Amino acid sequence: MTKTTTTQGPVLGTRALNRATLDRQLLLRRAPMSAKAAVEHLVGLQAQEVKPPYYALAARLDNFTTEELAGLLERRETVRIVTMRSTIHLHTADDSLTLRPLVQPARDREINYFRDGLVGVDLDRLATLARGLVEEAPRTMKHLREALSAEWPDADPQSLAIAARCKLPLVQVTPRGLWGKSAQVSLTTVEHWLGRPQEPAASADATVLRYLAAFGPASVKDMQTWCGLTRMRPAFERLRPRLLTFRDENGVELFDLPDAPRPDPETPAPPRFLPEFDNVLLSHADRTRVIPPANRGRTWQANTVYCPLLVDGFLAGVWRIIADALVIEPFGDLTKAQRAEVLEEGAYMLNVMHPESSYDIRFGTVLP
Repeated sequence: MTKTTTTQGPVLGTRALNRATLDRQLLLRRAPMSAKAAVEHLVGLQAQEVKPPYYALAARLDNFTTEELAGLLERRETVRIVTMRSTIHLHTADDSLTLRPLVQPARDREINYFRDGLVGVDLDRLATLARGLVEEAPRTMKHLREALSAEWPDADPQSLAIAARCKLPLVQVTPRGLWGKSAQVSLTTVEHWLGRPQEPAASADATVLRYLAAFGPASVKDMQTWCGLTRMRPAFERLRPRLLTFRDENGVELFDLPDAPRPDPETPAPPRFLPEFDNVLLSHADRTRVIPPANRGRTWQANTVYCPLLVDGFLAGVWRIIADALVIEPFGDLTKAQRAEVLEEGAYMLNVMHPESSYDIRFGTVLP
């Protein structure tokens, strides 16, 4: 599983890191856990669009249904909120109240990119006004732009709305995010939506441990890439006596939980159909543990992002539902056995996500 050197300690190769990460991500085998437990374990799911969290859990969980996740959103047990990397994530209610304060320094830095459009704007007053607006009734970004522009007519309207989003922990209220329903984004504060006060920020140390449980083994830069924060080294150093350390093939130090799974690199990894922006592809500074260098950047073109296909644990193609067909485009040749496994997994995914519909499955062209 590992090889050692006399100067650097245990070295984990790319396949070893791949299998460990897949195991933590529930992608080496489907897990018999609830959707809520999975969202908590994974420290949230990318949710820039409505459908990706559902596909993400269909790839990871036994007996998952779209109704299960939709029910969590309707009951406000999960919420959609800007956290990691300034993107919308789906978190448990408890995590939304502690992780958003943790990443608030990154949101404060984000405002600096819009300073030219905020000349003369009192950001504390902006936050107070915006809170009053969205807690009176959920508001769209358009409503926020218009209302805040009335107070600061010389400021850039979009910059005003983004500043409000950065200053306040805004959640997207339902029916946005529900499977099979369409709704524009309307926002209120997480405290108002949940009827609970915001809690103290999660500690850096505790969050490091959660990150390693879901994404490890990993470096300090890996975690900083995942959460968008800087200066995480002190937390790792405080935890060093409790952690194991490894090196990757480039000599980068990796940290891990002593009892976390690190499977044999030759452990079989089944194909998985993932949604666009799945966190397994975005949560490390060095993404070669999942994305072969030759396939880097191949899941997007211009402003279009395509859904990734994993084969043998690595990014190996893209997929898309086009009309009445699941179309799969591998980046290279698949063996006969791999093609059969991909087709089987595609049929499983469609049965989970679209049980009332009938789709053809074919290999073809997805990318233009």
